[in-house]
Order: sequence, then structure tokens, then C-alpha cells
Amino acid sequence: MSVLGVGIIGCGNISTTYFSLAPLFNGIEIRACADLNSAAAKARAEQYGVRAETIDGLLSAQDIDIIVNLTIPDAHYSVTTQILEAGKHAYSEKPVVLTLEEGKALRDLATQKGLMVGSAPDTFLGGAHQQARAHIDSGAVGTITSGTAIVLSHGMEHWHPNPDFFFQPGGGPVLDLGPYYIANLINLLGPVKRVAALTSMASRTRTISSEPRAGETVPVDTPTNIHALLEFEQGATITMLSSWDVWAHQHSEMELYGTGGSVYLPDPNFFGGAVSAGGADFSEVVALPDWDHPFGVNNQEDKGVGRANYRAAGLADMAMAIMDGRDHRCSLERALHAVDVMTSILKSGETGEFVAMSTTCSRPAALGIAEAEALLK
Repeated sequence: MSVLGVGIIGCGNISTTYFSLAPLFNGIEIRACADLNSAAAKARAEQYGVRAETIDGLLSAQDIDIIVNLTIPDAHYSVTTQILEAGKHAYSEKPVVLTLEEGKALRDLATQKGLMVGSAPDTFLGGAHQQARAHIDSGAVGTITSGTAIVLSHGMEHWHPNPDFFFQPGGGPVLDLGPYYIANLINLLGPVKRVAALTSMASRTRTISSEPRAGETVPVDTPTNIHALLEFEQGATITMLSSWDVWAHQHSEMELYGTGGSVYLPDPNFFGGAVSAGGADFSEVVALPDWDHPFGVNNQEDKGVGRANYRAAGLADMAMAIMDGRDHRCSLERALHAVDVMTSILKSGETGEFVAMSTTCSRPAALGIAEAEALLK
């Protein structure tokens, strides 16, 4: 089987996930990394047995076909542009860009160059979410008409060593965590037609409690509490609550209600978890039978809890798509539509008006058991 060479730009916290999980997959091999901080690149290179490059060196490397952009969100557009201009395919951490205009510029450049752009999140490829999709697509709950998507916590300053950017324009719960929820809703329901939202913030400052900067105060310049309404092209209306101003709650992460029953999904920030459903016969909600999907198998432990973590699945799917000449599931088309949704939510919060989407997309192809097995070594 052919393998595409992968390089990484940005050697911060998230890079360890790609370095450690990419070896699980067919079609990709991480060969080099780079960072503005050359010491960070050297440390990661030594840790994972790849070579350290300068950014220019990585962009011109002959053995690199795809470059993964793991820089901060504000740099995603400029760095991905550099990658495409260097003649490499690009895969970005979420969000792929911060504005629709940037996304369209990337789309045009990629088309001109004949290159592919992909973007996290790929968690919707997880066994739990693909099982929920199969259940919905089977017609077991009828047509989805409404639902909820809930991401509530008290922010990042309690665990992240440098949480400043989370509270600046380009950050906030919609752009940071919203991609997981919106990507999964696109996977389950398809594209969004229009949105409306109310936005606010509980405080103009945050006090860091994580080391090494515990006690420092950072400004808050983006909404941290967003109540949004999403109308989908297929007719469903979904209430999405996104907040970093909540200490505790008892909401489930995602519930979808259909004409013949309901489906309850686990956190779309993760690949696995239990999927439950209830029917129109007033039977109690029960877990769906175990589904032998490889991306639902626990392969890590997080604070004593087993987790299924297959991040880099989207990257591997893109590599296979490049070689096979097909669409890939974490495509720029879908990532751009998600950016349209998220930025329109924030715009609605500013204007108090419904905002219609100016983009659309297709649902990604389902990733069944056989398709997922083909991605894994």
C-alpha cells in the first residue's frame, strides 16, 4: 500500500496526539516537524523519531506530501496558505479558518493548485457517532425534527498552561468546541440553513489557576455564553448551548428527536461512548446493542476512564482519498460550512437577527465498520 509523507507545523500540546496516533493508520507516515520555536521542533523530533526542520525546509521537503497545521487558530489561514503555495496538501486543526472570506480564499487556491485541504475535527468518525448515524439512516426514529447540542463548562484557565487565546476573538466556546458539535450535526443531518443566537459573557477577565501562571489575570474579549438556534436544510431545528460560564449542569451532550423516536449521543469531542434510543411506543430509553466498530474501542485511559481516541483518522482518510481520487470526509467544503455556521452564530449575537448561510455542503460518506478497518493498520 502506498504511503504519503506527512510533516507537522506547530509542535505544541496537540502535536503529541498526532505523533502518537498517526502510526495506527494506513496511508500516512509522519517524517518531519517544524515550529517557529526551533527548540520545540527539536524536542518533538527527538521524542518521536522524526527529523526537525525549519518551516521553510519543511515546506520544500521532497518527501513530504501533506503538512498538518497545528498552529494557533489565528495563524491557520496564513500557514495553510503557505502550505498550498508550496505545493503540499494541507490538513488543519480546527477551526480551519476564522472567517468565511479566508476559507473561500483557501478553497480557490487549493482548486487552482489541484490540492486537497482537510480539517479536524474527525471525532464524528468515531464508533459511537457512526452508530447513531446508522440508526438514524435506518429510519428507526423517523425524520429528525429537533434536538439539543450542549457544551457547558467553566473554561480552560483551570487546566491549560496558556489559556489567553481561548478568550480572544477567534476563541470562545463556539469556535473552540463548536466544531465538534457542528461537524457531528452535519454528519447526522446535513447542512444548516440559518441560525440565530443570544450571546454574552459573565466576566471581562479570567484568573488562571493552572501552572505555571496561576494567579495571572487575562482579558475576555469574545462571548463566553452563547445560546443558538440552528435550522437545518432538511427541516430540523436544533438548540445549541455553548458556555464557559457554567460551573455544573445535568444536560446530556446531544439528543435528537424524530417522528418515530429519539437518539441520545455521547460527547462529540470523543470517538466512543454509549448511544441510547427510545421509540414511539413509549418504551424506556435503552442503550443500542454493542457495535463492533474499530473507532469505538477504548485505546487510552484518561483520569481512570477508558477512551477511544483515533484522532488522525481524518488525516488518514484524506491521504487515502488523495490516492484513490475520491472525496474525503473531513473536507474543506464541510469545514468551511461549519465556519459559516459558527461565525454566523456570533454575528447573530451581535445583531439580534437571523443569519442565513451563504455556503452549503453534502453529508460526508458514512464510515462503517469495513471502511474504518481499512484505515487501520
